Amino acid sequence: MRLYLTALNPTDAVLDGFLPAAARLGLPVTVLTDQPAAWPERPGVTVVGADVRDVRAVLDVVQSGEPPMAVLSNSDHLQTPTALVAEYLGLPGKDWRAALRSKDKRLTRRTLADAGLDTVAAVALGPDDDPDRAAGVPFPAVVKPREGVASEDVYLVESPAELRRRIGEIRDRRPGLPLLVEEYLPGELHTLETLGDGRELAVVGGWRTGLGSPPTFVEASLDWAPDLPRPVRDQVLAQLAALGVGFGACHTEFVVADGRARIIEVNYRLIGDRMDLVLAELLDVPLFEYVIQVHAGAPLPALPDPGSVDRHARVEYVCADRPGTLVAAPDRLDAVAPDGTRLGIRPLRPLGVTAPLTGTNRDYLAALHAIGPDATAVARALRDLRAAHRWEIRG
Repeated sequence: MRLYLTALNPTDAVLDGFLPAAARLGLPVTVLTDQPAAWPERPGVTVVGADVRDVRAVLDVVQSGEPPMAVLSNSDHLQTPTALVAEYLGLPGKDWRAALRSKDKRLTRRTLADAGLDTVAAVALGPDDDPDRAAGVPFPAVVKPREGVASEDVYLVESPAELRRRIGEIRDRRPGLPLLVEEYLPGELHTLETLGDGRELAVVGGWRTGLGSPPTFVEASLDWAPDLPRPVRDQVLAQLAALGVGFGACHTEFVVADGRARIIEVNYRLIGDRMDLVLAELLDVPLFEYVIQVHAGAPLPALPDPGSVDRHARVEYVCADRPGTLVAAPDRLDAVAPDGTRLGIRPLRPLGVTAPLTGTNRDYLAALHAIGPDATAVARALRDLRAAHRWEIRG
C-alpha cells in the first residue's frame, strides 16, 4: 500500500512534514506534481510528473501503480481535484463540494449568507467586467483574487478610483484572473486550526496574527492564542459546518469584533509558512502522521486540549523591504536560550536570489520562531535573536 500525495512546487510542509511522517509510518510515497524537476530525491519517495489539476491524469497514475492507502494534498489549489480522486477510488477524503466552497471565496460568502450565519457585501468580477459593477460594496473595501492564496494581489482600497486602479494593476499582471470585491471586515485577526475524520472535528489550536502596513495584508507575526471565548469558537465552527468542512486538516482565518467572528478565508489544509511544523513541536504531537492516518481511514486520535498547553509560541517573519538580491542572511539555526526557550531560524529565500517586492508572503526572507514558558520570555528571545543576525538586500 502506498500514499499518493498531489503537489505543485516543493514546500516545507511536504519535505519536512509529510514525507518524514510517511517514512515513520513505513509508507512508501508517490508525489504527483506538475513540477517534477523541482523535487529533490528522497528514499522511499517516487516523484511522477502529472497534470495534478486534472482528475483523470491523477487517476491514471494512481491506478497504474501500487494500491493506494490514501490520496491527499496540502496544496490550496489541489484540494478539489484530489478530493474527487479519493471519492472515485472509494478512499476517505474531503467532500469535493466543501473543498470548492472553501477555495472559491465567492462561494464561501454565498454559502455562509444562505445559511444565515454571515452576510458580507461582495461582488465577483470576471476578467472583462467593469469595476463599476462593484459600486454597491461599501468602502473601505478589499479586492482579491476569487481563488487567491498568500495574500497575493489582495489590497485595501478606500475609494472607487483606487479600486479601479488596483484592478487595472492586477489585470495587467494577471490577465484573465477572476476577482472578488468585498467590504473590509475590521477586528482582531485570528486563526483556528482543526483536524477531523468526517465524524468528529477537533480544534488543534489557534493563533493571533499581526499584519504589516496596509494596503497589503502580509502576515508579520503569529502568537499562540488558543483561548478563544467559547461563543466565538462556536461561531467559527458553525460556519465551517455550513461549508461542509470536517475532514482532514483545515486552517481558518477570521476576525473578531464585539464578540462576533467573521471568516476571512478558509484554507482546507494545514496552516502554512512553517507554522504547521511549529504547531506540531508546540503541541508535541505527530501532527503530520495524524493527517495521513485520518486520510487512511483511522479515527481521529486523541489530541491535547490547546488551552492546557503550558508553553507559548511566536513566529516572526523577516520580510524584504525592497526588490533586489539577498546578499547576506544567516543559515538555518536551532538554539536554546538560557531560560530553556527553543529558538529557530528557517531561511525562506536562498542567498543570491533576486526577487521583486510583491506585498505578499513571497517577500519572506526567513521565519523565526520561539517556544518558551510564556509570552514575555518568547518575545525577549526573539528580540535577541533578530538583533544577533543580519539580512541584507541590494538593489
